[in-house]
Amino acid sequence: MAPTSSSLCLLRLSALGDVTHVVPLVRTLQQADPGVSLHWIIDKAGHKLLDGLPGVTFHSYDKKTGLAGMRALRDSLPAGRFDALLQMQVAFRANVLSAFVPAKRRIGYDKARSKDLHGLFINERIPDRPGIHVLDAIGSFCEPLGLKQTEVSWDLAVPPAAVEWANAQWTDDGRPVLMISPCSSHVRRNWYADRYAAVANHATSRGWRVVLCGGRSELERGMADAIQAQLVTPALDLVGKDTLKQLPALLARAALVMTPDSGPMHIANAMGTKVLGLHAASNPHRSGPYSDRRYCVDRYDDAARKFLGKPASELKWGAKVEFDDVMQLITVEDGIAAFERYVADYAPRGA
Repeated sequence: MAPTSSSLCLLRLSALGDVTHVVPLVRTLQQADPGVSLHWIIDKAGHKLLDGLPGVTFHSYDKKTGLAGMRALRDSLPAGRFDALLQMQVAFRANVLSAFVPAKRRIGYDKARSKDLHGLFINERIPDRPGIHVLDAIGSFCEPLGLKQTEVSWDLAVPPAAVEWANAQWTDDGRPVLMISPCSSHVRRNWYADRYAAVANHATSRGWRVVLCGGRSELERGMADAIQAQLVTPALDLVGKDTLKQLPALLARAALVMTPDSGPMHIANAMGTKVLGLHAASNPHRSGPYSDRRYCVDRYDDAARKFLGKPASELKWGAKVEFDDVMQLITVEDGIAAFERYVADYAPRGA
């Protein structure tokens, strides 16, 4: 492989799942050139999650600061020009922000994935490969540099204190843990409290421990309370109790994480935990757990046919089917069947 540029700037602000997808690209760049200088422009939440990633200097940008924040970010960058900017976000705000980054080469998305004037802010494009996972699309940003991402590795920067906190939340008594992270920031991707509870009750009947996790929003607190009210055996409720640094360690303690298309889905996958993903609004082959989708529920094609009048195969790659009630297509039986697929594969860990 050809060597990378010696000084690179990565621009990917959000969301948590997407910034997690960038980490394997960082590993690829560092493996090809251990001396590469990497600067990453990221949002505050992503910075909290990934802070401490070896060999990366983070520059946090808060979208609320507007142009003044963009100018301040420019002043925080090292003097001179980067050899290349990897502009991995096509939203208009990110495109404008990229103009404040001095770089010789400005590598962006192919024309098919460009929007919001993305093409005006770049001078090179990654290959156009429809039908690939988001992580692989991000990984292809190394190709204009003469590299190829052939291995996917995360090795997230999880501090020992976070692991200690996670280990202290419950005593390991040999029971496998079903962890439920019930909410995405896209509310139409979220399943229903009674259905989460039904799968949780099934898991409990099979000898599993159930743990709830999530953030501090009113939506997540309300969802957790509604689930808990319908459980035969109360779950361990950790919603709102962890930090973004503790979340990866917490997800790593689960045998299986049940969640819609969300940041915790991809963080769990990065930590090596299997995921029971709930997909109707989004395509699991594009944005599901990268390493293993055997335990996902896939009703994306059903959603496309019902709400858009055509099969998923006729939709533009990456199209969302985010309609009210789209997650009604995922039944309790779907969730239990996915859970039982995991149990069948990992017995005797499952009861």
